[in-house]
Amino acid sequence: MKTLIVFDLDGTIAESKSSLDDEMSALLRDLLSIVKVAVISGGNWPQFERQLVSNLPRDANLENLSLLPTCGTKFYRYGSAWEELYSENFTDEEKTKIIGSLHQAVGALGFNAEMVWGEPIEDRESQITFSALGQEAPLEEKKKWDPDFSKRKQIKAFLDNSIPEFSVRLGGTTSVDVTKQGIDKAYGIKKLRDILGVAISEMIFIGDALFPGGNDYPAKEAGVVSIQVRDPNETKRVIEAIIACLDSKRDQVSRRNE
Repeated sequence: MKTLIVFDLDGTIAESKSSLDDEMSALLRDLLSIVKVAVISGGNWPQFERQLVSNLPRDANLENLSLLPTCGTKFYRYGSAWEELYSENFTDEEKTKIIGSLHQAVGALGFNAEMVWGEPIEDRESQITFSALGQEAPLEEKKKWDPDFSKRKQIKAFLDNSIPEFSVRLGGTTSVDVTKQGIDKAYGIKKLRDILGVAISEMIFIGDALFPGGNDYPAKEAGVVSIQVRDPNETKRVIEAIIACLDSKRDQVSRRNE
């Protein structure tokens, strides 16, 4: 019986930079009532608060929820309030090098957008994120920019050569995430194992970027049973199946113990 269900955020339980819808919110509440849940995503803590935390039902069991922003480089757990357990932050010198390399990559490849909505490069302390159309770009515009990941794969290849000492992953709809080498979703999975005392064999990971180079792929590489989804609607059906399976197994255990 699995005891921890781990999700990506953008493209998995919510559309990019968008809030949970009512159906997803209710499903996560039901899931939290019977099993531990974690969310690992490239977004920073304010994005987690805006998209996820503020849209969960008031009766959701938050003590069963672990949140790992910026691809697992941070970890938040709930007691009487949300508490940050760690943050693997860059130095100022590392940030300068990464941001400079991102500018070089985008310029050399000709991927500077004619119109942007907000800053394309965001310093998330423990992660530097490039969003090709800006942090606040409309979802429909973002979906059109790089639907097959081909542009971002070129950016990743450039960065893998220019800053090989850092980890470069593709996520969301237009983003490239840079973290310290070895500090990615696999690192987050191992932190969940150590902090929650849950074996990797007892976890399931659900995400939309489980391909090589995607920012969900390190979770799969860590050995977690992984489920690829296309979008939040498909995730909803997966959650329904998990809830039904867990309820069935609990009933079987209960009957054996009677």
